[in-house]
Amino acid sequence: MTSRREFLQRTTALGAALGVAPHAAAAMWRGVAPAPMRILILGGTGFIGPHIVRHAVSRGHTVSTFTRGRRTADLPDGVETLIGDRNGQLGSLEGKKWDAVIDDSASDPEWVRMSTTLLKPNVSSYLFTSSTGVFYPYAKRNLKESDPVRMEITDPKDGSESYGVRKAQCEKIVMDTFGSRGLVVRPTYIIGPGDTTDRFPYWPQRLRQGGETLAPGRKEDPVQLIDVRDLAQFMVRLIEESKTGIYNAAGPSEILTISGFLTTAVAALGSKSQLVWVDDYDLLAKHRIFGMVPWIMLREENTGHTSANNARAVAAGLQFRPVADTVRDSMAWWDAAPAERREKARFNPTPEVEAAVLAEWKTRKG
Repeated sequence: MTSRREFLQRTTALGAALGVAPHAAAAMWRGVAPAPMRILILGGTGFIGPHIVRHAVSRGHTVSTFTRGRRTADLPDGVETLIGDRNGQLGSLEGKKWDAVIDDSASDPEWVRMSTTLLKPNVSSYLFTSSTGVFYPYAKRNLKESDPVRMEITDPKDGSESYGVRKAQCEKIVMDTFGSRGLVVRPTYIIGPGDTTDRFPYWPQRLRQGGETLAPGRKEDPVQLIDVRDLAQFMVRLIEESKTGIYNAAGPSEILTISGFLTTAVAALGSKSQLVWVDDYDLLAKHRIFGMVPWIMLREENTGHTSANNARAVAAGLQFRPVADTVRDSMAWWDAAPAERREKARFNPTPEVEAAVLAEWKTRKG
């Protein structure tokens, strides 16, 4: 198993291999630090939050987190911990001032309404972490920030629609309340070390196993993703530079297909996997495989799911590290994760489902 120390040593070694000094390797994605700020993170102990906190502190900023106190995270010394609940228990935020807020824990419009109302007089800017899910149903490709989003739920049974509508409503509250001081970042699938889902971690551990490996979809299907560290750095940069408006945080910088992603991942891990491409959407759907992040089945309401336009975010400074680095770092993090975390993983597809799909595919192909 890879320890945290070994993971950090590998990262430093990567910087040396690139001809970058160890301290510069840690700073290569940070640039020049601006004037220190006081930043409040609503959240801070989940997946994105700790990366935002660590990056902000590394930039010289003073950080406070607001959580329910139910989870711990590996955060730097000196981070102020405020305890409360987004459901209205906001007392620990009263009477305090910050330069900026990053709202990283809300999908409930009422939560956002309460926090924006309370904090508006006491903060200079408010950044809301949204999602490209606001575009659901993804009726077209190349979706831009200016494209309309759905504001009302039409099918309560459609979880994707409900999530997207709630996020869109949250966005509107932020922008209506803060106006030119409001910020919205819409990330696509977030991947990388610390992932609290089992979606992307599936790939590094599966490819390392080797053997015949289900590769879903058509080879030219586009995929989108963003390393959580690149997302965190972009968010901090936006508030440092007093940006405003809405940004699609979707990577990489160039169009990436599922074939390109898996080829890169196999090479990055030195995998012995033999990719078996199953491009029959109906067969995959029969076995309830509609997505294997970063791949998603591109039909019907998901036609443009992985085609968000990122030009505005790139122009504002969003940068992307190589996908191969994210794959390797995700594998190292997974190996160093607590055993109980790894043992509780619920990967999709399961080995049994993967075997069934490959067997049926081979039978069809003779």
